[in-house]
Amino acid sequence: MTFRWIAADSEVAEFVEQASNEPRYALDTEFHRERTYFPKLALVQIAAVGEIVLIDPLGCDLSPLKILFDSEALAVVHAAQQDLDVLTHAVGAIPRRLYDTQLAAGFLGYSTPSLVSLLQGELRVTAAKGDRLTDWLRRPLSADQCTYAASDVEHLLLLHDTLGAKLEAEGRTQWVADACEELRVRPVGGTDPDLAFTRLKDVRILKPRARGVARAVAAWRERRAMSIDSPVRQVLPDLAILGIAQKQPRTVQELGQARGVDERHTRGVIAKELLAAVELGLADEAPPTAAEGDDLERSMRPAVGLVSAWVSEVARQQRIDAGLLATRHDLVALLRGDDDARLASGWRGELLGEGIRRLVAGEAALTFDGRGGLNLIDV
Repeated sequence: MTFRWIAADSEVAEFVEQASNEPRYALDTEFHRERTYFPKLALVQIAAVGEIVLIDPLGCDLSPLKILFDSEALAVVHAAQQDLDVLTHAVGAIPRRLYDTQLAAGFLGYSTPSLVSLLQGELRVTAAKGDRLTDWLRRPLSADQCTYAASDVEHLLLLHDTLGAKLEAEGRTQWVADACEELRVRPVGGTDPDLAFTRLKDVRILKPRARGVARAVAAWRERRAMSIDSPVRQVLPDLAILGIAQKQPRTVQELGQARGVDERHTRGVIAKELLAAVELGLADEAPPTAAEGDDLERSMRPAVGLVSAWVSEVARQQRIDAGLLATRHDLVALLRGDDDARLASGWRGELLGEGIRRLVAGEAALTFDGRGGLNLIDV
Protein backbone atom coordinates (compact mmCIF):
# COMPACT_ATOMS: atom_id res chain seq x y z
CA MET A 1 0.00 0.00 0.00
CA THR A 2 1.27 3.44 -0.94
CA PHE A 3 0.08 6.83 0.25
CA ARG A 4 1.02 10.47 -0.14
CA TRP A 5 1.58 12.83 2.78
CA ILE A 6 0.15 16.31 2.18
CA ALA A 7 1.26 19.26 4.30
CA ALA A 8 1.13 22.09 1.75
CA ASP A 9 -1.87 24.28 0.94
CA SER A 10 -1.30 23.97 -2.80
CA GLU A 11 -1.34 20.18 -2.67
CA VAL A 12 -4.62 20.16 -0.74
CA ALA A 13 -6.25 22.42 -3.31
CA GLU A 14 -4.92 20.36 -6.22
CA PHE A 15 -6.12 17.08 -4.76
CA VAL A 16 -9.55 18.50 -3.92
CA GLU A 17 -9.98 19.74 -7.49
CA GLN A 18 -9.40 16.22 -8.81
CA ALA A 19 -11.38 14.36 -6.15
CA SER A 20 -14.41 16.65 -6.51
CA ASN A 21 -14.95 15.30 -10.02
CA GLU A 22 -14.96 11.68 -8.84
CA PRO A 23 -18.23 9.83 -8.13
CA ARG A 24 -17.07 8.96 -4.61
CA TYR A 25 -14.19 9.02 -2.16
CA ALA A 26 -13.32 7.23 1.09
CA LEU A 27 -12.86 9.42 4.15
CA ASP A 28 -11.59 9.00 7.70
CA THR A 29 -10.07 11.17 10.43
CA GLU A 30 -7.82 10.78 13.44
CA PHE A 31 -8.35 13.08 16.40
CA HIS A 32 -8.01 13.51 20.14
CA ARG A 33 -10.48 14.89 22.66
CA GLU A 34 -9.18 13.60 25.99
CA ARG A 35 -7.90 17.02 27.06
CA THR A 36 -10.41 19.26 25.27
CA TYR A 37 -14.17 19.70 24.99
CA PHE A 38 -14.08 19.90 21.23
CA PRO A 39 -12.21 17.21 19.27
CA LYS A 40 -8.79 18.23 17.96
CA LEU A 41 -8.24 17.02 14.41
CA ALA A 42 -4.87 15.34 13.88
CA LEU A 43 -5.14 13.76 10.41
CA VAL A 44 -7.49 13.44 7.42
CA GLN A 45 -7.29 10.33 5.25
CA ILE A 46 -8.90 10.26 1.80
CA ALA A 47 -8.84 7.63 -0.92
CA ALA A 48 -9.77 8.95 -4.37
CA VAL A 49 -8.46 9.34 -7.92
CA GLY A 50 -6.48 6.14 -7.52
CA GLU A 51 -4.44 7.14 -4.49
CA ILE A 52 -4.54 7.53 -0.72
CA VAL A 53 -3.57 10.87 0.79
CA LEU A 54 -2.88 11.73 4.41
CA ILE A 55 -3.58 15.43 4.94
CA ASP A 56 -1.85 17.09 7.89
CA PRO A 57 -4.21 19.65 9.50
CA LEU A 58 -1.32 20.88 11.65
CA GLY A 59 0.61 21.93 8.57
CA CYS A 60 -1.90 23.21 6.02
CA ASP A 61 -5.20 24.96 5.42
CA LEU A 62 -8.17 22.58 5.27
CA SER A 63 -10.67 25.07 3.88
CA PRO A 64 -10.44 23.59 0.32
CA LEU A 65 -12.08 20.46 1.72
CA LYS A 66 -15.33 22.45 1.78
CA ILE A 67 -15.31 22.27 -2.02
CA LEU A 68 -14.99 18.49 -1.94
CA PHE A 69 -17.66 18.13 0.73
CA ASP A 70 -20.07 20.31 -1.25
CA SER A 71 -19.52 18.42 -4.50
CA GLU A 72 -21.68 15.61 -5.90
CA ALA A 73 -19.04 13.07 -4.85
CA LEU A 74 -20.27 10.54 -2.29
CA ALA A 75 -18.24 10.34 0.93
CA VAL A 76 -17.86 6.73 2.08
CA VAL A 77 -17.07 6.62 5.81
CA HIS A 78 -17.14 3.96 8.52
CA ALA A 79 -18.83 4.95 11.81
CA ALA A 80 -19.13 8.56 10.68
CA GLN A 81 -20.68 10.22 13.74
CA GLN A 82 -17.44 11.32 15.37
CA ASP A 83 -15.87 12.21 12.03
CA LEU A 84 -18.78 14.54 11.33
CA ASP A 85 -18.32 16.11 14.74
CA VAL A 86 -14.61 16.78 14.29
CA LEU A 87 -15.01 18.01 10.70
CA THR A 88 -17.77 20.40 11.72
CA HIS A 89 -15.47 21.95 14.29
CA ALA A 90 -12.20 21.85 12.31
CA VAL A 91 -13.36 22.49 8.73
CA GLY A 92 -16.73 24.12 9.23
CA ALA A 93 -18.37 21.71 6.79
CA ILE A 94 -19.33 18.06 6.32
CA PRO A 95 -19.98 16.01 3.18
CA ARG A 96 -23.24 16.84 1.40
CA ARG A 97 -23.61 13.17 0.43
CA LEU A 98 -22.69 10.44 2.89
CA TYR A 99 -22.57 6.64 3.03
CA ASP A 100 -21.74 5.04 6.37
CA THR A 101 -20.57 1.43 5.96
CA GLN A 102 -21.24 0.66 9.63
CA LEU A 103 -24.83 1.84 9.28
CA ALA A 104 -25.23 -0.08 6.02
CA ALA A 105 -23.95 -3.26 7.64
CA GLY A 106 -26.62 -2.89 10.32
CA PHE A 107 -29.21 -3.62 7.63
CA LEU A 108 -27.47 -6.91 6.87
CA GLY A 109 -27.46 -8.40 10.34
CA TYR A 110 -24.32 -6.81 11.78
CA SER A 111 -24.47 -5.09 15.16
CA THR A 112 -22.35 -1.89 15.02
CA PRO A 113 -19.35 -3.75 13.57
CA SER A 114 -15.83 -2.39 13.72
CA LEU A 115 -14.12 -1.76 10.40
CA VAL A 116 -11.73 -4.62 11.15
CA SER A 117 -14.54 -7.16 11.63
CA LEU A 118 -16.49 -5.87 8.63
CA LEU A 119 -13.51 -6.07 6.30
CA GLN A 120 -12.82 -9.60 7.49
CA GLY A 121 -16.46 -10.67 7.25
CA GLU A 122 -17.22 -9.16 3.84
CA LEU A 123 -13.90 -8.98 2.00
CA ARG A 124 -11.76 -11.53 3.86
CA VAL A 125 -9.26 -8.74 4.36
CA THR A 126 -7.17 -8.57 7.52
CA ALA A 127 -6.76 -4.92 8.39
CA ALA A 128 -3.44 -3.47 9.48
CA LYS A 129 -2.91 -3.55 13.21
CA GLY A 130 -2.33 -0.32 15.06
CA ASP A 131 -2.01 1.12 18.54
CA ARG A 132 -5.45 2.34 19.62
CA LEU A 133 -3.86 4.78 22.05
CA THR A 134 -1.27 6.21 19.66
CA ASP A 135 -0.54 9.94 19.74
CA TRP A 136 -1.81 11.24 16.40
CA LEU A 137 -0.72 14.79 17.18
CA ARG A 138 2.94 13.77 17.31
CA ARG A 139 5.11 14.93 14.41
CA PRO A 140 6.56 13.33 12.48
CA LEU A 141 4.22 10.34 12.52
CA SER A 142 5.97 6.99 12.32
CA ALA A 143 5.75 4.76 9.24
CA ASP A 144 3.54 2.35 11.20
CA GLN A 145 1.17 5.15 12.18
CA CYS A 146 0.86 6.34 8.59
CA THR A 147 0.31 2.81 7.27
CA TYR A 148 -2.36 2.17 9.88
CA ALA A 149 -4.12 5.47 9.11
CA ALA A 150 -4.04 4.82 5.36
CA SER A 151 -5.47 1.32 5.84
CA ASP A 152 -8.64 2.85 7.29
CA VAL A 153 -9.63 4.08 3.83
CA GLU A 154 -7.79 1.55 1.65
CA HIS A 155 -10.72 -0.85 1.23
CA LEU A 156 -13.73 1.37 1.97
CA LEU A 157 -14.77 1.82 -1.67
CA LEU A 158 -14.67 -1.92 -2.34
CA LEU A 159 -16.63 -2.47 0.89
CA HIS A 160 -19.19 0.06 -0.36
CA ASP A 161 -19.59 -1.98 -3.56
CA THR A 162 -19.98 -5.24 -1.67
CA LEU A 163 -22.50 -3.97 0.86
CA GLY A 164 -24.39 -2.06 -1.83
CA ALA A 165 -24.90 -5.18 -3.94
CA LYS A 166 -26.27 -7.15 -0.98
CA LEU A 167 -28.54 -4.33 0.11
CA GLU A 168 -29.87 -3.95 -3.42
CA ALA A 169 -30.74 -7.66 -3.45
CA GLU A 170 -32.57 -7.23 -0.13
CA GLY A 171 -34.46 -4.17 -1.36
CA ARG A 172 -32.94 -2.01 1.38
CA THR A 173 -30.90 0.50 -0.60
CA GLN A 174 -33.29 3.36 0.11
CA TRP A 175 -33.49 2.43 3.79
CA VAL A 176 -29.73 2.84 4.07
CA ALA A 177 -29.81 6.12 2.15
CA ASP A 178 -32.45 7.46 4.53
CA ALA A 179 -30.50 6.32 7.60
CA CYS A 180 -27.27 7.87 6.32
CA GLU A 181 -28.97 11.19 5.63
CA GLU A 182 -30.52 11.06 9.09
CA LEU A 183 -27.03 10.65 10.52
CA ARG A 184 -25.58 13.37 8.31
CA VAL A 185 -28.01 16.05 9.47
CA ARG A 186 -27.96 15.05 13.15
CA PRO A 187 -26.78 17.95 15.33
CA VAL A 188 -23.10 17.75 16.31
CA GLY A 189 -20.59 19.93 18.07
CA GLY A 190 -21.50 19.47 21.72
CA THR A 191 -24.36 18.60 24.04
CA ASP A 192 -27.32 20.93 24.54
CA PRO A 193 -26.54 22.35 28.02
CA ASP A 194 -30.18 22.05 29.08
CA LEU A 195 -30.07 18.32 28.35
CA ALA A 196 -26.62 17.65 29.81
CA PHE A 197 -28.14 16.35 33.07
CA THR A 198 -29.66 13.39 31.21
CA ARG A 199 -26.16 11.91 30.81
CA LEU A 200 -25.73 11.60 34.58
CA LYS A 201 -25.82 7.94 35.52
CA ASP A 202 -27.89 8.22 38.71
CA VAL A 203 -30.05 11.23 37.87
CA ARG A 204 -33.24 9.13 37.91
CA ILE A 205 -32.94 8.41 41.63
CA LEU A 206 -33.03 12.11 42.51
CA LYS A 207 -36.24 13.72 43.70
CA PRO A 208 -37.74 16.36 41.36
CA ARG A 209 -36.39 19.36 43.31
CA ALA A 210 -32.89 17.87 43.40
CA ARG A 211 -33.18 16.95 39.75
CA GLY A 212 -33.91 20.58 38.93
CA VAL A 213 -30.66 21.57 40.65
CA ALA A 214 -28.79 18.82 38.81
CA ARG A 215 -30.12 20.13 35.50
CA ALA A 216 -29.01 23.70 36.25
CA VAL A 217 -25.55 22.70 37.52
CA ALA A 218 -24.96 20.28 34.63
CA ALA A 219 -25.94 23.05 32.19
CA TRP A 220 -23.45 25.41 33.87
CA ARG A 221 -20.74 22.75 33.61
CA GLU A 222 -21.43 22.17 29.92
CA ARG A 223 -21.28 25.88 29.06
CA ARG A 224 -18.08 26.40 31.03
CA ALA A 225 -16.46 23.35 29.43
CA MET A 226 -17.30 24.76 26.00
CA SER A 227 -15.95 28.21 26.88
CA ILE A 228 -12.56 26.95 28.09
CA ASP A 229 -12.45 23.92 25.73
CA SER A 230 -12.01 21.43 28.55
CA PRO A 231 -13.55 17.98 29.15
CA VAL A 232 -16.67 18.34 31.28
CA ARG A 233 -15.44 16.06 34.04
CA GLN A 234 -12.36 18.21 34.52
CA VAL A 235 -14.64 21.18 35.13
CA LEU A 236 -16.81 19.32 37.66
CA PRO A 237 -17.13 15.55 38.24
CA ASP A 238 -20.50 13.84 37.87
CA LEU A 239 -20.34 12.89 41.55
CA ALA A 240 -20.09 16.58 42.48
CA ILE A 241 -23.21 17.45 40.47
CA LEU A 242 -25.17 14.73 42.25
CA GLY A 243 -23.72 15.80 45.61
CA ILE A 244 -24.66 19.45 45.02
CA ALA A 245 -28.13 18.42 43.82
CA GLN A 246 -28.77 16.51 47.03
CA LYS A 247 -27.28 19.04 49.45
CA GLN A 248 -28.59 22.14 47.59
CA PRO A 249 -26.02 24.49 49.19
CA ARG A 250 -26.73 28.18 49.70
CA THR A 251 -23.29 29.21 51.00
CA VAL A 252 -19.69 28.53 50.05
CA GLN A 253 -19.27 26.57 53.26
CA GLU A 254 -22.21 24.32 52.41
CA LEU A 255 -20.92 23.96 48.86
CA GLY A 256 -17.60 22.64 50.18
CA GLN A 257 -19.48 19.99 52.17
CA ALA A 258 -21.16 18.51 49.08
CA ARG A 259 -19.75 15.17 48.03
CA GLY A 260 -17.36 15.34 45.09
CA VAL A 261 -16.68 19.07 45.46
CA ASP A 262 -13.04 20.01 46.00
CA GLU A 263 -11.29 23.21 47.03
CA ARG A 264 -11.03 24.69 43.53
CA HIS A 265 -14.85 24.73 43.31
CA THR A 266 -15.25 26.79 46.48
CA ARG A 267 -13.18 29.81 45.44
CA GLY A 268 -13.82 32.96 43.43
CA VAL A 269 -15.93 33.01 40.29
CA ILE A 270 -16.47 29.23 40.17
CA ALA A 271 -18.07 29.16 43.62
CA LYS A 272 -20.31 32.14 42.78
CA GLU A 273 -21.43 30.59 39.51
CA LEU A 274 -22.13 27.20 41.11
CA LEU A 275 -24.23 28.76 43.86
CA ALA A 276 -26.09 30.82 41.26
CA ALA A 277 -26.81 27.62 39.33
CA VAL A 278 -28.17 26.02 42.51
CA GLU A 279 -30.47 29.01 43.04
CA LEU A 280 -31.62 28.77 39.43
CA GLY A 281 -32.41 25.08 39.85
CA LEU A 282 -34.31 25.61 43.09
CA ALA A 283 -36.36 28.38 41.48
CA ASP A 284 -37.36 26.11 38.59
CA GLU A 285 -41.15 25.89 38.72
CA ALA A 286 -41.17 22.82 36.48
CA PRO A 287 -38.23 20.62 37.52
CA PRO A 288 -37.83 17.56 35.29
CA THR A 289 -39.79 14.57 36.55
CA ALA A 290 -37.33 12.18 34.88
CA ALA A 291 -34.50 12.05 32.43
CA GLU A 292 -35.24 13.10 28.86
CA GLY A 293 -37.50 10.60 27.13
CA ASP A 294 -39.17 9.37 30.32
CA ASP A 295 -41.91 12.01 30.51
CA LEU A 296 -44.61 9.55 29.48
CA GLU A 297 -48.03 9.22 31.05
CA ARG A 298 -47.97 6.64 33.81
CA SER A 299 -50.66 4.56 32.09
CA MET A 300 -48.47 4.23 28.99
CA ARG A 301 -45.20 3.31 30.68
CA PRO A 302 -45.81 -0.48 30.69
CA ALA A 303 -46.18 -0.26 26.91
CA VAL A 304 -42.50 0.68 26.56
CA GLY A 305 -41.35 -2.78 27.62
CA LEU A 306 -43.97 -4.50 25.49
CA VAL A 307 -43.15 -2.52 22.35
CA SER A 308 -39.43 -2.91 23.00
CA ALA A 309 -39.85 -6.70 22.97
CA TRP A 310 -41.61 -6.50 19.61
CA VAL A 311 -38.89 -4.24 18.17
CA SER A 312 -36.25 -6.77 19.21
CA GLU A 313 -38.21 -9.56 17.56
CA VAL A 314 -38.65 -7.63 14.30
CA ALA A 315 -34.93 -6.83 14.33
CA ARG A 316 -34.13 -10.53 14.73
CA GLN A 317 -36.52 -11.60 11.98
CA GLN A 318 -35.36 -8.92 9.54
CA ARG A 319 -31.65 -9.21 10.43
CA ILE A 320 -31.38 -5.53 11.30
CA ASP A 321 -29.38 -4.12 14.18
CA ALA A 322 -31.94 -3.47 16.92
CA GLY A 323 -30.17 -0.27 17.97
CA LEU A 324 -30.51 1.00 14.43
CA LEU A 325 -34.18 0.10 14.28
CA ALA A 326 -35.27 1.93 17.43
CA THR A 327 -33.86 3.43 20.61
CA ARG A 328 -35.77 3.75 23.86
CA HIS A 329 -36.19 7.44 23.10
CA ASP A 330 -37.80 6.49 19.77
CA LEU A 331 -40.30 4.24 21.55
CA VAL A 332 -41.21 6.90 24.09
CA ALA A 333 -41.57 9.54 21.36
CA LEU A 334 -43.99 7.34 19.43
CA LEU A 335 -46.05 6.40 22.48
CA ARG A 336 -46.13 10.04 23.52
CA GLY A 337 -47.50 10.98 20.11
CA ASP A 338 -44.64 13.28 19.10
CA ASP A 339 -45.10 14.73 15.62
CA ASP A 340 -41.50 13.96 14.69
CA ALA A 341 -41.40 10.41 16.13
CA ARG A 342 -39.06 8.39 13.88
CA LEU A 343 -41.13 5.22 14.24
CA ALA A 344 -44.23 6.86 12.78
CA SER A 345 -42.95 7.07 9.21
CA GLY A 346 -40.28 5.96 6.75
CA TRP A 347 -38.70 2.54 6.76
CA ARG A 348 -39.09 2.22 10.53
CA GLY A 349 -42.80 2.89 10.27
CA GLU A 350 -42.98 0.39 7.42
CA LEU A 351 -41.49 -2.35 9.57
CA LEU A 352 -42.96 -1.51 12.96
CA GLY A 353 -45.85 0.91 12.69
CA GLU A 354 -48.84 -1.40 12.30
CA GLY A 355 -47.60 -3.94 14.85
CA ILE A 356 -47.01 -1.26 17.47
CA ARG A 357 -50.37 0.34 16.78
CA ARG A 358 -52.15 -2.99 17.31
CA LEU A 359 -50.24 -3.74 20.50
CA VAL A 360 -50.95 -0.34 22.05
CA ALA A 361 -54.60 -0.46 20.99
CA GLY A 362 -55.03 -3.86 22.64
CA GLU A 363 -55.80 -5.51 19.30
CA ALA A 364 -52.77 -7.82 19.46
CA ALA A 365 -50.58 -9.57 21.99
CA LEU A 366 -47.16 -11.22 22.05
CA THR A 367 -46.72 -14.92 22.71
CA PHE A 368 -43.59 -17.03 23.07
CA ASP A 369 -43.12 -19.46 20.20
CA GLY A 370 -41.04 -21.92 22.20
CA ARG A 371 -38.01 -21.47 19.95
CA GLY A 372 -36.64 -18.23 21.33
CA GLY A 373 -38.91 -15.95 19.32
CA LEU A 374 -42.18 -14.04 19.70
CA ASN A 375 -45.41 -14.10 17.73
CA LEU A 376 -47.82 -11.20 17.28
CA ILE A 377 -51.36 -12.60 17.57
CA ASP A 378 -54.84 -11.12 17.41
CA VAL A 379 -56.79 -10.77 20.65
